[in-house]
Amino acid sequence: MLEIARLSASDATFWSQLDDLLAWESVSDDQVHDVVKNIIADVRTRGDAAVLEYTHRFDGLSLTDMADAVLSADELENAKRTIPAAQRQALDEAAARIRNYAERQKGQSWEYTEADGTRLGQQVTPLDRVGLYVPGGKAAYPSSVLMNAIPAKVAGVPELVMVVPTPHGQRNDLVLAAAAVAGVDRAITIGGAQAVAALAYGTQTVPAVDKIVGPGNIYVATAKRQVFGRVGIDMIAGPSEICVICDGKTDPDWIALDLFSQAEHDENAQSIFVTWDAAYLDQVANSMTRLLEEMPRKDIIRTSLASRGAMVLVKDLDQAIEVANRIAPEHIELSVESPEAVAGRIRHAGAIFLGRHTPEALGDYCAGPNHVLPTSGTARFSSPLGVYDFQKRSSLINCSAEGASQLGHTASVLAHGEGLTAHARSAEARITSE
Repeated sequence: MLEIARLSASDATFWSQLDDLLAWESVSDDQVHDVVKNIIADVRTRGDAAVLEYTHRFDGLSLTDMADAVLSADELENAKRTIPAAQRQALDEAAARIRNYAERQKGQSWEYTEADGTRLGQQVTPLDRVGLYVPGGKAAYPSSVLMNAIPAKVAGVPELVMVVPTPHGQRNDLVLAAAAVAGVDRAITIGGAQAVAALAYGTQTVPAVDKIVGPGNIYVATAKRQVFGRVGIDMIAGPSEICVICDGKTDPDWIALDLFSQAEHDENAQSIFVTWDAAYLDQVANSMTRLLEEMPRKDIIRTSLASRGAMVLVKDLDQAIEVANRIAPEHIELSVESPEAVAGRIRHAGAIFLGRHTPEALGDYCAGPNHVLPTSGTARFSSPLGVYDFQKRSSLINCSAEGASQLGHTASVLAHGEGLTAHARSAEARITSE
């Protein structure tokens, strides 16, 4: 029997129940923190030698030299040639859509001139080098390679370094093929906290990068958190989430499968269904019970739904929107009539999927928008990964003599008010006599 919480917005304790369900701390415990801290310190001190030791210890892979961990461009291209034609075509088509969407995000430099001739503006430049972490071994996430690498390349990043563990030497050709399609410049078969440390601080073989992006386990996430400040990171991602709002007019089997699509990620993933049609809620529950047995990952789905899933009955669409904004989900599906009108009222969500024919799964792979999204309520203040995450903005200030003189008076007053005499004198030196 499928176990999943049922909540009613009419209950006096509903909002506290919902908050309890949403609660998630993505931080690691003290033991993980300490292990990662020691690994980072060791890699900083010993470089390649430390990375080789940890690769042997954690991945069961013995390498005599770090050069053996570096994959050549020919090896990436060969992986692309040897995967099945259908997979190669799917990678190419997905990459083209992701690239087409990303091109529209590219920031441009701008400038304007004031009446006195002073010019102000903003200069947009790409990061010099970015590191991409990709899970390896049995886990195959070629879509994540595309979603992380392509925006970086569209931004103009000249060097993209991918690290991907190969436990016991097990390589995933689909991931390597995706790297070739996405334009990865260098691929190295290392993983874990040691790979993050190597990217952040550099070793004899691994070049230091400016930013690290990509998903990983708790050790990888903890390492990214610890090296933040030395390098930029994309985000600390929590478990995958979906919120589906439906008016009761969509095939209940579709909704059940959409909820499963997130629950099958892992036991901590969260699937929440919201409707104001009590009879339809039961129909979706029946579909979930029946379809679950067809799912190869049914045990993971069952655990996820039992521990963090919910079916929520609200009084109307307005309350459903209120619930959704409280959740601030990674993904939200609006399986309703006139979804465009509803979308404008969703203030907090990583990605919004409009209409009955737009399952979240399409966004994961090939719709075009990035699938790297804020989780655990962080959609309240953050956005999907995009080209802008791989670009920097520098302010441009070019004062004319007249402009410097006028601004000098203002700056002088404020600087003296702050007790910074040298600031004031520096500004005053540009003031011309009137």
